[in-house]
Amino acid sequence: MNDFLKFLVSRIFWKHLTIIAGIAIFITLSVFIGLKIYTKHGKAYAVPDLRGLTVEEAEMVTRARRLRFKVSDSVFISHESRGTVIDQNPAPNFRVKENRTIFLTINAMNPERVPMPDVTGVSLRQARAIIETRGLEVGKLIYVPDIAMNNVLRQQYEDDDIKPGEMVTRGERIDLVLGEGLSTRTTYVPDLLYLTLEEARNRILESSLNLGATLYDKTVENEEDSLNAFIWRQRPEYEEDIQIRLGSIIDLWLSVDSTLLPAPDTLDIHMPDIFDDEDIIIR
Repeated sequence: MNDFLKFLVSRIFWKHLTIIAGIAIFITLSVFIGLKIYTKHGKAYAVPDLRGLTVEEAEMVTRARRLRFKVSDSVFISHESRGTVIDQNPAPNFRVKENRTIFLTINAMNPERVPMPDVTGVSLRQARAIIETRGLEVGKLIYVPDIAMNNVLRQQYEDDDIKPGEMVTRGERIDLVLGEGLSTRTTYVPDLLYLTLEEARNRILESSLNLGATLYDKTVENEEDSLNAFIWRQRPEYEEDIQIRLGSIIDLWLSVDSTLLPAPDTLDIHMPDIFDDEDIIIR
């Protein structure tokens, strides 16, 4: 025990301990400095906003900032300039390391065209599924007297019958001529308050009705507002057990101002009617 204590206070012990501590500090500092150099710590670049630029312009901007880009997807939006960037990931101003790849979505030069499917002879529910699978949308529902209820009798595009296999621009709306049965059939008015336009449109179609006018108030200033806008009034208004004829039109008012929403027990909001009554499309 005495020999061990003598060793702890000896010059040899402290000499070796100092050498070991020095080596440990050197290794630790080397690791931190190496990581800093490898990861270029502190050298982050703000991602530029490439939206609205062409691919050539995006290449010049990213190269100047020591970044890279890759076109990962393309869509067609009619109101956007063709061949320009409409979305990017990471988002603008997000800080990234040098040589980070930015993934771009480009607005296609020409809209994609798809063959029109054959939905005659099937139910409205089946027809909608087939049409949406092809990248198209269901437009107007036109009811005519026929023994088969909600059976597709004809398919139309821009008010003319369209044959299966004809090419149509993706995203276009296909109108369906449906049988209304042997008698005048009705359906319940859906409650559309609080829904977005897309949610309301789906519910209207499910009720065998048509979407009429959509009116946005002054609070809706841009595309993002229009996507987030909710319905605060509908015409005809929702009332329990109230029914209207198949194919009737429902007009919608949208806003992002939550104060316009009625209180839970106050759903009757009086506003002047600005539309002519159009209950149903009959041929």
